[in-house]
Amino acid sequence: MRYELVIFDNDGVLVDSEPISNTILSGYLTELGHPTSYEESLRDYMGSAVHRIHDLVEERTGDKLPADFDETLHTRIFSAFQQELEPVEGVADVLGKLVADGVPYCVASSGNHERIRVGHRKTGLDQWFEEEWIFSAEDVGRGKPAPDLFLHAAERMGVPPERCVVIEDSPLGVEAARAAGMDVYGFTSMMPADRLAGVTGCFSDMAQLRELLA
Repeated sequence: MRYELVIFDNDGVLVDSEPISNTILSGYLTELGHPTSYEESLRDYMGSAVHRIHDLVEERTGDKLPADFDETLHTRIFSAFQQELEPVEGVADVLGKLVADGVPYCVASSGNHERIRVGHRKTGLDQWFEEEWIFSAEDVGRGKPAPDLFLHAAERMGVPPERCVVIEDSPLGVEAARAAGMDVYGFTSMMPADRLAGVTGCFSDMAQLRELLA
């Protein structure tokens, strides 16, 4: 493989969490008096850190979300994860191929560390990720579309940005990867290819990703 590090987004790429998370998020925002459809949640928040939700709601309405918003949102999402969450089909085969080929990889997610770990334990993906291979927007302060998280992951893994490839499924994640100077492959399971502008390539299932990385 021509890359020295593969950086995976988590939600929607490793674990099939986006439908669960955005159903809960849109419902909770609506409950709080900020009507939001599932489609609007995907459009505005998919791939972002939770601070973006606070910022956009205040920007649009002038209102602040409740102080316990993050805690309540995560409690609801984690409860649903325990019942419903599954790994993205075929992702374990991709990880196995990277291990077999000796290609380093890591995860860099807008979600917090607890969310990543809850999802990985539920889906069995925890066996594929050492603690030092897990990076969160919590580690850098600014989430996607800022490049900080991807640059942080590359630095900690000891690989120059130009030798990294990012696997993403959201416009915000693609923008962050490009800003970091990295190639990026767009996963189109949730987002059409025309929303992932600037990607190095697109794929619709994990078997195709194995071929792209070969």
